[in-house]
Amino acid sequence: MNRPLRIILITGGQRSGKSEIAERMALESSANPVYVATCKPLDEEMIRRVDVHKARREGCGWTTVEALTLAEVGSVAGKTVLIDSATMLASNAFFACGENESEALAAAVADFDKFVALASDATIIIVSDEIGLGGVSGNVMTRRFTDLQGLFNRHIAELSTDVFFIVSGIPVKIK
Repeated sequence: MNRPLRIILITGGQRSGKSEIAERMALESSANPVYVATCKPLDEEMIRRVDVHKARREGCGWTTVEALTLAEVGSVAGKTVLIDSATMLASNAFFACGENESEALAAAVADFDKFVALASDATIIIVSDEIGLGGVSGNVMTRRFTDLQGLFNRHIAELSTDVFFIVSGIPVKIK
């Protein structure tokens, strides 16, 4: 029997516990979830962050797919998939589009929508940073990216069946 597509957005601030909560949800849903790693680490500090994530998943039944876009992932129909993160997907699109936030948003939304359309019977858990809660940046590029991320999060939330905001490690269900 087919199960309906389920999309769960997990958002919150940096180091709020988003990824750990998302990983637990995925493992509760499947013994063999798919982890879509969307980050291409470009410096030592980011490599260390990625290594922490990898170590948490080691030996737990995960299949890891490294992809800068969801088009690179392939079929996930019927699977439980954790995408970490929408923030990196937006960042990848932002720089691929020459820091043009409108083009990047269109590209990120199209990529996400196509992925969702092909993910029948799947559970998709997607982690995203809520970066626009602070003041408005004095840096043009940062303002453009913050706008892009906020609009991309809104799109994902609209399609999601469940949305959780993580505050200091505590999930608060908002949808």
